[in-house]
Amino acid sequence: MNAINRSEQVEATEEDTDLSAVSEVEAGIRDFVRNDIAYLRRPSVVANAEPLEPNNEAAVNSVNSLIQRVAGTSLAEIEKLIGELEGLRDLLHAEGQRVQREISGYAQLSQAAMKSTRMIADNVTQWKRAADGLRNG
Repeated sequence: MNAINRSEQVEATEEDTDLSAVSEVEAGIRDFVRNDIAYLRRPSVVANAEPLEPNNEAAVNSVNSLIQRVAGTSLAEIEKLIGELEGLRDLLHAEGQRVQREISGYAQLSQAAMKSTRMIADNVTQWKRAADGLRNG
């Protein structure tokens, strides 16, 4: 039990660490957007289309690069997951059809067994009557 509790504590600590790291990154992006590129939202900058200062341009390029890397990784993972899910869907569909064929085969076999059992029971009943008739006769 102690090993399980320790394992759960380690997992909880790792999740907390991951969540705090994600929170830090999100806070950094929010601060960057608020402080460093907020001026891009102003209509006068867009209307005048003034060139960015070198520091600001580098910051914007840095953010764009970061977003593209994060988004590219996420999109690749999503596309991979979609491909795996489509493969699983096809597998489940094929297995469903196979199970339906198996059930149909078992149903036919069961019906044939029932007919054979009825025929055997009828024949045994007839033989028994014939044997009883010979004994009594």
